[in-house]
Amino acid sequence: MGDREAPTLRISGFGDINYSYTKKVEGPRGFSLGQFALHLASELSSRVTVFGELSFTARTDAGTDTPPAPGFNAEIERLIVRFDHSDELKVSFGRYHTPINWWNTAYHHGAWLQTTILRPEMIQFGGRFLPVHFVGGLIEGTVPAGGLNVSYKGGVGNGRNSVISRAGDAGDVNGNRAWLVNAFAKPDKLYGLEFGGSVYGDRITLANGREFDEQIVGGHVVWNKEDPEIIAEIAAVRHEEANAASTWSHAFYVLGAYRLKGAAHQWKPYFRFEHIGIDDDDAVFATVPRLDGATAGVRYDFSPFAAAKAEYRTWTRGEGSVRNHGGFLQLCFTF
Repeated sequence: MGDREAPTLRISGFGDINYSYTKKVEGPRGFSLGQFALHLASELSSRVTVFGELSFTARTDAGTDTPPAPGFNAEIERLIVRFDHSDELKVSFGRYHTPINWWNTAYHHGAWLQTTILRPEMIQFGGRFLPVHFVGGLIEGTVPAGGLNVSYKGGVGNGRNSVISRAGDAGDVNGNRAWLVNAFAKPDKLYGLEFGGSVYGDRITLANGREFDEQIVGGHVVWNKEDPEIIAEIAAVRHEEANAASTWSHAFYVLGAYRLKGAAHQWKPYFRFEHIGIDDDDAVFATVPRLDGATAGVRYDFSPFAAAKAEYRTWTRGEGSVRNHGGFLQLCFTF
C-alpha cells in the first residue's frame, strides 16, 4: 500500500444540562443531564468518507434490576460510509437518521444545533410515530435544474423492529425491506427557502406476530434564515392489516423564530404549535400518545458555541385529558 498516511479522525462534541418542572408529572423534574454526543468523521480517500455519531443518555432506571441497570445508555446513532462520485450521485451504506422528515436530517444529536429545547414530538428520539433511524443503503444527489437546485434521496433497508421505536439494527424482522424516496428544492431566487416531500413503505411485524403494511407520506416548507426562521412539516401514516380496513394517523408542527437585530442579536424568541392525531382503530399506534401542544421560548447565544434556552409549554393528550403545562431551562454547547 506504499507510504500513504493513515486517515485523520476529526471529533466534535455536544452536551446539554436541563431543568424542568411540570404541573402533572410527565418525564423528569428538576435537574437532568441531557445527551452527550460525539460526531466522528474521517476521509478514507478523496471520494470515500466515514461518519459516526455516538450518544450517551442518562437512564431513569439506573441501579435497578439484577444486574443493576447502568447509569447511561450508549448508542451508535449514525454510522455511514459514503462514496462521492459527483454532486449528482453519492452512494452510502450504514445507519441513518431516516430522511423522511426535515428536522430529523437537519438537526441531529446535540441540542445546541436546534433552536428549541426539544424536537417536535412526532420525530423525537425514542418516539414511535415516525421511524427515526434507518439501516441500509442510500443514493442521493443534487442537480441545478434551472436554478431550483433539486436534491433527491432514495433508500432500501431494514424497517422498524418489532419494538417500533427501534430500527432493524441486527437485521429486518421479516422478509420485506423498507424503502424511501425524498426530494426537495432550494431555489436560487428565494435563498433560504426549501420545500419538498417524502414517501416511505414497509411491512411491520409486531412482537405479538401481527403484521401491518405501513406507508408514510410527508412534506415540509422551510424558510431557513434567522430573521425569520419558519419550519412547517406534516406527515400521515397508513397502517393496514390483511383483510382489515386501513387506518390513517397524522401529525404536524409549525415553528416560527426571529433573531433580534443590533445589540439584541444574541436573543432569539420562538413559538411552536404541534399536533399528533391517532386513529382510534390504529393497532400499531395503540400506545402512541395524542398531542395538542404549544411552546413559547427564547434562546440566548452567550457564546458562538454555547446557548441558554427558556421555554413554557402547555399540552393535552387527547379529548377529555387534563391540560399539562410547565417551565423548562437548558444550557447547551458544542466543543
